[in-house]
Amino acid sequence: MLHAERPYPPRLRGPAYPAIPRAREALKSHINKLMKLGVLRNVGQNEEGEVTTLVIITWNNDKSRMVGDFRALNTYTIPDRYPNPRIHETFTQLSKAKFITSMDSLKGCHQKVLKVDARKLLRIIAHWGIYEYLRMPFGIKTHPLTIKE
Repeated sequence: MLHAERPYPPRLRGPAYPAIPRAREALKSHINKLMKLGVLRNVGQNEEGEVTTLVIITWNNDKSRMVGDFRALNTYTIPDRYPNPRIHETFTQLSKAKFITSMDSLKGCHQKVLKVDARKLLRIIAHWGIYEYLRMPFGIKTHPLTIKE
């Protein structure tokens, strides 16, 4: 699921990225929503371990998305050995099907529950606290195959 190579990097810990008040409010809103959904939990200010910073991405229509900057962690993450299936292979398999249905998972990454060891690697820092993902966040190198499992 999420395996880091050894030697692991020095502690990844830094302050939250600077953010304008509007972005801070959006971050607070996203964090509160994810906590209500059971995706995040607050671990306080003094928790030891790795943390990554948050970035807020906004679109023209004032919608936004919260993303953890997991680039440093991804450089030490062991990639999955099994690539995603090729689309033409999938269509070949589907050509023999009698029934075809489609389902979409809302917030697909967040459907996968994380193991306790992985949670310690996936902490995020905001201006008012440190949070830990309980479910897979967006932006992890191995998440596409994790969702498929």
